[in-house]
Amino acid sequence: MRTYRVNSPEAMARIVALSMLVDGGLDQSELDVVSRYGIVERLGLSDDEFEKIVHHLCEDMLQCADGAHYGQIEISNSAIDSILAEIKDPQLRKQLLRIMVAIVDADDSLSDGEAVLIEHALQCWTLDLVSISDTLLDVNLATFDSARSSRQAHLRDYSSPNKASILETHY
Repeated sequence: MRTYRVNSPEAMARIVALSMLVDGGLDQSELDVVSRYGIVERLGLSDDEFEKIVHHLCEDMLQCADGAHYGQIEISNSAIDSILAEIKDPQLRKQLLRIMVAIVDADDSLSDGEAVLIEHALQCWTLDLVSISDTLLDVNLATFDSARSSRQAHLRDYSSPNKASILETHY
């Protein structure tokens, strides 16, 4: 499994991507949540950078998976914990957990994989759902990464025709 700098936009994006993929598929409702809250932009990443992180996560999951069961890839608990451990900042943890819950709740169904991921995040980060209930989804997550603070955020203009995203081509 690849590693990213602690509290980096890439580490946060991988957790967002894992939240989207952990149920075994990429749902339109999950993409809608990411788009509605401008999560990729708030991470300080371009769509292309986010897609690359999603692609890398898929590659890593295929290489590091415990095994395939009924067409599903299972990621080990230790791999989940190592991904979550790359986020040390308490505020980032709260923000990411709030985003993770919004993503897994997007389709009004909680899969086993989603429940395991949320449970691991709660345990690893020593949080509970009450502690994130007052956390808003409008904090600019990129401000926590000093290496990116001087970089201009890549904002996507949803009103202009753009090339199709790899994440959107599934629909």
